[in-house]
Amino acid sequence: MENHKMENAIIIESLKRNYGKVTAVKGVSYSVSEGEMFGLVGPDGAGKTTTIRMLTGLLRPDSGNAKVLGYDLLTQQNLIKNEIGYLSQKFSLYGDLTIDENIEFFADIHGVKNFKDRRNELLEFTRLTPFRDRLADKLSGGMKQKLALACTLIHKPKIIFLDEPTTGVDPVSRRDFWKILSDLQKDGITIFMTTPYLDEAERCNRIALMNNGEIISWDTPKNVKASLKAQIVEIVCSPIREAYNLIKAGADFEVQMYGDRLNVALQNYDNQYQDLEKLLVDNKIQIVDNRIITPSLENVFIHLVSKAS
Repeated sequence: MENHKMENAIIIESLKRNYGKVTAVKGVSYSVSEGEMFGLVGPDGAGKTTTIRMLTGLLRPDSGNAKVLGYDLLTQQNLIKNEIGYLSQKFSLYGDLTIDENIEFFADIHGVKNFKDRRNELLEFTRLTPFRDRLADKLSGGMKQKLALACTLIHKPKIIFLDEPTTGVDPVSRRDFWKILSDLQKDGITIFMTTPYLDEAERCNRIALMNNGEIISWDTPKNVKASLKAQIVEIVCSPIREAYNLIKAGADFEVQMYGDRLNVALQNYDNQYQDLEKLLVDNKIQIVDNRIITPSLENVFIHLVSKAS
């Protein structure tokens, strides 16, 4: 296994898609390696779902192209569809069918004849075996997502595309889901997922940060964080909201608020912190503590977006 050369499972070349006068995806290019977990990360409206729908053949690009498992996206869509699984934001389970019957239905759609052993494996894998006779309508949000994933995997796809799979799922189910994805990756499946959650992006091998239809950074989470050419100072102060509004009103500093603390991006701590401190103290803000911290993906994302605006 160690000698296996990583190939590109997906190569995206200048993909572009418009909706009327709005450009949802603005000519993006990047690649995804075979067997990696890749995260397309950004807020609602960034272009993530449009990208995933193009790559799965549900939307035709206005320009550009892609190769998925070596197949041409524009001319070999039928070959691609046999090799991929897609879990959309609104995956359609049949509420009046049981867990077993839903998986059987999707096996039928994909032409999987001897599916029972595979179904049993997937039920064990997703820990749904005790509930196999339960109607889909009677499942919790997290269990529905696990069933949807089992349906997506019934035909043994080489790549799975997941569009915000943990949105609206409780924290325990979310952790379960990530464990399942990690085990899938160990089996060599390539995972391409979209997420608005920057903490989830940390778990991916590589990520692309997307905003307003453009890729603003693409690398490992570690390298994306290291790309921030600023120091992040965490300040605990009171009253916090007034301090945030005060810094935000000035043009010199980027600021984010997390509970009882602020993250402020400074180009040079030694030169700038005194100015920042003076601004707060002069306005009767009490500073309890300050320290330089390692940048988070959220710090980087906000920095890149504000730099571009």
